[in-house]
Amino acid sequence: MKHLSIINGLILGCFLVFFTQSCNNDDDIPPITNTDIAPLAKCENGFADIYPCNDYDLMANIPLSTFGAAEGTDCWGWTDSTTGKEYALMANNNNTAFIDITKPNDPIYLGNLPTATTTSPWRDVKVYKDHAFIVSDCTFGDPTCNDDHGMQVFDLTRLRNIANPPETFTADTHFTEFGKSHNIVINEDTGYAYVVGANRNSTFGGGPIFINIQDPKNPVSEGGFREGGYSHDAQVVTYNGPDSDYTGKEILIGSNENEVVIADVTDKSNPTIISTISYDNVRYAHQGWFTEDMNYFILGDELDEFRIGSNTRTIVFDFKDLDNPIYHFDYFGASAAIDHNGYVNNNVYYFASYRAGVRMLDISQISGKSFTEIGFFDTYPANNNSEFDGAWNIYPYFASGNIIVSDINRGLFIIRKSS
Repeated sequence: MKHLSIINGLILGCFLVFFTQSCNNDDDIPPITNTDIAPLAKCENGFADIYPCNDYDLMANIPLSTFGAAEGTDCWGWTDSTTGKEYALMANNNNTAFIDITKPNDPIYLGNLPTATTTSPWRDVKVYKDHAFIVSDCTFGDPTCNDDHGMQVFDLTRLRNIANPPETFTADTHFTEFGKSHNIVINEDTGYAYVVGANRNSTFGGGPIFINIQDPKNPVSEGGFREGGYSHDAQVVTYNGPDSDYTGKEILIGSNENEVVIADVTDKSNPTIISTISYDNVRYAHQGWFTEDMNYFILGDELDEFRIGSNTRTIVFDFKDLDNPIYHFDYFGASAAIDHNGYVNNNVYYFASYRAGVRMLDISQISGKSFTEIGFFDTYPANNNSEFDGAWNIYPYFASGNIIVSDINRGLFIIRKSS
């Protein structure tokens, strides 16, 4: 999909594949060999070392202590279009860490960017044009939390030449026209960032704030969207799905606590709601992702397992007509673990499920209301209870096949499909 343009630059340079690197733009980068991607622990007989697994090997685990952090939060990935090297961006309670994972079984911790204000259990990061964009939220009602974090911008090309890692970095830009926010969403096609979950008492009431980041170090605010209400998370795409009424439009899908909001945000001065939809037993519409054909939208409700007592529930909507979204079906997992962030890559839905680690679902039969779990890697081996520990986020978009997982308790995991 277009929103996965982070890998497009590989066409211009070297392309990392599973077992070799066929060309090299930088004499300092040795070719990737079989030894370089030998797992730290293969998934055998249901375990990779101490971690329950199915069809995914453990390449490496970097504990939080390495980053000088107490809790892990979000993660994202960056592929350097000049060198082809891959990097993990690991957000923590007090900083954002940068790790070279080109050799996934021998990652290099390059350093971190400290928080702009105070520690937080919610720090999120996304990437656009070789820059990282980082925001931070506050614990509700915490009088010690600073609301002025805004957005840190960090030029990732600085990671190419780190002589003595790890370093402590400074931001290239600190954008402060908003304070706290729960997440940041980027449409890489258009060069707009959408800050969501900002202060409910601010101008846009916690609804998306529009920021032009086409010149990454010089962001420009261009308004926001109050009408849809507080948005906890969102996906924004340049639409090329089945509803021809919106072809080429910039469409925002907001996971807005008690409902999902579909909005046209093409005109930043006049964003409009297209439609909304809720569902039975809604507890907290947390985060969701389009299928690649944009026919369906897959949503996680973060609090239904915790408050209702059901097994892990994934809600699927039919979005073929954006004006008339339809509930499609619920998929229930094998345990009571709480689901968190999830993403689609081809016909697989990858999602972090807190104490159940990360799960991989084959969604190729989505039209027939059927998902099949085809793999998992459990970063929290003690149990799969409905608690807020374990896997926070998964990033499954590296061309090499490397997958990164951020874990609240155990730091950064690098995993890979078993060969």
